[in-house]
Parts: sequence; structure tokens; C-alpha cells
Amino acid sequence: MSVVEEIKSRLDIVEIISGYVPTLKKTGRTYKGLCPFHNEKTPSFIVFPETQTWHCFGACGIGGDIFSFIMQREGGDFKTALEILAAKAGVSLQEKTPATVEADKTRQKLLDIVAAAAAYFHELLSKSPQAGFGRDYLLKRGLRADIVHQFQLGYALNQWEGLKSHLQEKGYTETDMLTAGLLVERDNGLPGYDRFRDRLIIPIRDIRGHIIGFGARALHEHQTPKYLNSPQNALFDKSAVLYGLDVARGAIRDLGYVVIVEGYLDALQAHQQGYANVVAQMGTALTEEQLKLLKRYTDKLVLALDADKAGGAATLRGINTAREVLDEVVPVPTAQGLIRYENRLSVDIQIVALPPGKDPDDVLKEDTSAWQRLVDGALPLVDYYIQQVTSNLDLNTARGKSTAVREIMPVLQEMSDTVEQEHYLRQLARLVRIDERTLRTELQRASQSPSRSTPELTAAWPIPAQAGLKTSISPVTQLEEYCLAMLVGYPGGLYNLNQILQANEEVSLLADDFLKTENRALFDLIERWASTDRPNLETLLPLVDEHVEGHLASIMTLWHRQPAMADEYVAKQLTDLVLRLRLERLKQQAKELREMQHSAYETQDKEAMADYIKLMDKVNLRLSKLNKVKDALSILGRRRLENQFYI
Repeated sequence: MSVVEEIKSRLDIVEIISGYVPTLKKTGRTYKGLCPFHNEKTPSFIVFPETQTWHCFGACGIGGDIFSFIMQREGGDFKTALEILAAKAGVSLQEKTPATVEADKTRQKLLDIVAAAAAYFHELLSKSPQAGFGRDYLLKRGLRADIVHQFQLGYALNQWEGLKSHLQEKGYTETDMLTAGLLVERDNGLPGYDRFRDRLIIPIRDIRGHIIGFGARALHEHQTPKYLNSPQNALFDKSAVLYGLDVARGAIRDLGYVVIVEGYLDALQAHQQGYANVVAQMGTALTEEQLKLLKRYTDKLVLALDADKAGGAATLRGINTAREVLDEVVPVPTAQGLIRYENRLSVDIQIVALPPGKDPDDVLKEDTSAWQRLVDGALPLVDYYIQQVTSNLDLNTARGKSTAVREIMPVLQEMSDTVEQEHYLRQLARLVRIDERTLRTELQRASQSPSRSTPELTAAWPIPAQAGLKTSISPVTQLEEYCLAMLVGYPGGLYNLNQILQANEEVSLLADDFLKTENRALFDLIERWASTDRPNLETLLPLVDEHVEGHLASIMTLWHRQPAMADEYVAKQLTDLVLRLRLERLKQQAKELREMQHSAYETQDKEAMADYIKLMDKVNLRLSKLNKVKDALSILGRRRLENQFYI
């Protein structure tokens, strides 16, 4: 039994999903509730205990098993879901060595120490007479008691060994406190005194909600620095964490965007005013790790950094980091009918123009509605970037114009929308007073530079033509695996497939089209791999998670068993497979809905019957549309292919 199957055998999907969907209620042989992935008033989210699957019959239209649910809900990949569910099921993902067991114990000890320190600081802020100034400071900053409690704010005594003595009474050693970043190291390397003294303490949590470090805010003008963070250690790396993300991730996913502010108190004030999708960066600029973390939850980043020179510089650094980190490789057809892979920015970055001299905290306290107006009116990245780049240039000089074009052109090059690109090209031409044709020539020259694009993919692998699929698995799973086998054999076919689907008003092939966990995980992998320069087996195998290596081997065997297939038929054959796959899934959903209707009829649940009739109407409409698309493609010559290939 594979690890995936063992986890599924130990866990019940209803129990897992109930923890995320409190509205889930038993209805006949199924469970129904409000979908956790979109706002709805009428329950359309169904869990099927017998098949251990779920499906949203509403706006989402997605479904799967417990792995796909966790990936969708937690914003992670297959490996993340595997780790989460393995922990719940008590399944070990790897054999523990004495060294790893000891490392786990050490990490847990450090987590316990910082949690105990946070509780101590919070207790002091709440009750200690010496923390009166800290309480007054929070009142002056306009933070309510419920926010102080929710984020467990605290106070560090103005003592050299206040925390140290408290933790020693709890049984923790000085060495462990030093390792956790709570003490300052002496010149001789031995543990010394408390790192945080007479400061407001702000606990910093990782994405799972564990306290891993602290930010300490000065309470007096003579104190420097203004903010003192925990040092980097086994728990805390400020470049890999965003303050408040543990509580903001749900709102970020629901609203579809994240607002990034500069300071802890900016984020706290935003959450107090009901803007729960706000996080704070942990330094002067966004880092690669932080951006990749955010990309799990949203493709839209709104930067609302302070409106001073330093804030502007930090914003520019964040934009440049995002351009480097969040590029995606996309296939672009050439005039010769080949495919060229280019880098395009895969996120929407917008910039909030804060009033001069004000930070987000000021705006939120003065007028909460003004904050939302500012966010809604955020400048697109390119507008802000052009504004910032040119603000200190003399555009009347040749050097100033050259600098402006050199700095701005790479951003225009990364724009996938040609209409937007043309708009900003004209804007830049007016700004530097240079003929548009000259800039367009420069843009085309930059686009052809080998540093920004990859060679054309001119070769394809032979594709399986006859199936010989395993008969011990369901028809839907057979279709899934044959589709994956074709993609492994001909990765370039994915782009052509998606073009055909989109031309027929169908969405591109998605991970959600695959019901089996291992197939979904492999598709995510193959999709990324297919967009790289000259994908081949040597570059594919190292990317595969060890827990699906065996499944990939069977997919590759399936492909190798097939006779060669002409390249021009690959996308058409893939299209047929995907349409059949979607039709089979819809037929299964229709069958399940009919059974649910029958169950509701037997129990005389009229409300449920009405809901199921509406859902069935949606499924039937979708079935009708898919069949029309399939028939239309068949009229164009698809049926002659069916005589050549057997599945």
C-alpha cells in the first residue's frame, strides 16, 4: 500500500472537512454545507462518504478527495497536503533516524520556550504595574484589548534578567534560551542577559500559528533601534516569514488579494478595523521566500508601504524582487509555427499611493473608509514604476531619457497583454519625447535577447496511439492516466491542447480535472516541467516527489507501450481525451445527484429535493455544452482519428 492510500485508509473525509466547514450537515447518505472556497448562501458543497470524495456544485465546480481539499484550502502543493494529512493519520513519511528524532525534540523544545516567553510577556502587559507605560502606549496607538489579546502582545520588564529568571523557574536552561534568541550572548560565548528590555513585545508566528520569534518596539525616544527583532536561529528567519499571515491567509484567499504594509502596528490596526487580508513585511524589502509564500494564496499583491523616501525605495526593491521571483515561463507561438517559451510576470502587483507624511496606521485611525478607497485606487505596477524611476531623472537630457528607457523597458517586455503593452509604450514615448517606432524597435530587440527568452522547441516525442490501459481501474482513472502518458511523451502538446479548448470556450486543462491524488500531483509537476526549456526525462525525474515516483514509472511505461503517433494529431487526441474525461466526471456527478434526490424523496425532505433539482439542471446544462463541443470537433475530422486509436 502506498503512503497516499495508507493515509486515505486511516482518515475519514467527513471528519477532515468538518474541521474546515462548520456548516456541513448530514443529508441522507451525503453531507452538505456552504462551500469554503466561495461565498454562497445556498449550500452546494457535497461530501460523499462512500467514495471519500467531495464536490462543489456551485460557482467553484471543483472537487476531489481529501488531498485535493487540503491543497485547495491550505494553498499548498501535494507535498504540503501529504505532510498535513500524514500528521493527522499518524503515518510516518520517512524512517526516523536518531539524528532526526533528536532534531525534532530540539525544535519542539525551542517552540515551547518561545511560547512560554510569549505567555510571560503577555501576562506582564496585562497585569504588571511596570507595564503601565506600555498599556498607555497601546491606548495612544488606538489598539483595543481584543486585538492585544488576539495577537498576544506583551511587555518586557526593564530588567537585565527578568525573562531569564522566569524561564529558569520553568526548568529551561540558559543555553536553550540563547539558542531561541531570548538572551544576548556574552563576549566569551556564554549566555548573558535578556535581549528584550522595557519594550512592547509582538510575537511573530509561522504559517501554522507557532510563535517562532519576537519583534520588540521601543517605548521611549532614547531607545534604539526603534524595532528589535529576534536574531536568526533554528526557528526564526525574518526573510521567510510575513507578520500576520497565519491569521490573514483565509481572508487573502477569499478576497483574492493581499495588502502588504511595512510595520507590525500597521497590520494590527488594519485587522482591528476589519481588513483581515493585511500582512507586514519583516524588513526593508520583500524577499524571495516571502513572495513565494504569498503566491500560494493569491496572484494579486497590493503594496502599501510608507510614503517617505525609504518607503518608496523599499517598494521599488519589492517590485524588482517580485519580477525576478514570480516570473513564469509561458509558451508563445512563432510565425514559423514553432513554440518559444518566454518569461512573464505571473502576479498582479499594485501600489497604494499613501498621503504624504502618513503611514497605513494613520489612515486607518483617521478614516477606515479612506483606507479602502486608497486600496481600490492602487496604481498598477507599471504606472508606479514609471513614476518612481523618472522622478529623479532629467528627461530633457539624452542620458536621462536613456536611463528611463533602459529601466522601464524590461517591465513592458514582461507584459503578456499586448494592448496594455502598447498603452505603456505610448506613455513612455510621450514622457521621454521619443518616437514610438524607435521604442517599439527597442522593445522587439529586447524581446529577442537570449537573456529573456528560451530557445524554440523544435522536436517532439512520439505519442502513444493505442492504449492498452489497465482494466482494473475505473474508466475515469484510465482516461486521466492516458492523458498524463501523452503529456509525458509530448509536453509541447499541452499548449496546443489549451488553445483548442479555449477556442471552444472551454477552460484549459487543470489539476482539478484529475480526481486521483497521484494523477493530480503528477499533472502539477508535468505542467511546470512542460513550460521549461526543452523538457526531457532527465529534467523530469529529479522534480518528482519520492511518494509518487512509482506512479510516474507506471505512466511512463504506459506511454512506452504505445505505437508512435503523428505530431499533428497529438493536441486533437488530447482534446478528445480531456472532453471525455470531463464528460465522465459529469455523468458520475449526475448519478450521485439522482441518488441524492431519491434519498431526499424517501425522507420527504422537500427543501433538499428542490436544491438537488437545481444542481441537476446545472449539471445537465454543462453536459449539453460539452457534448456540443465534442460533436463540433468531431465534425471537423475527429472521428477519423477514432478509427486509428483505441482506448
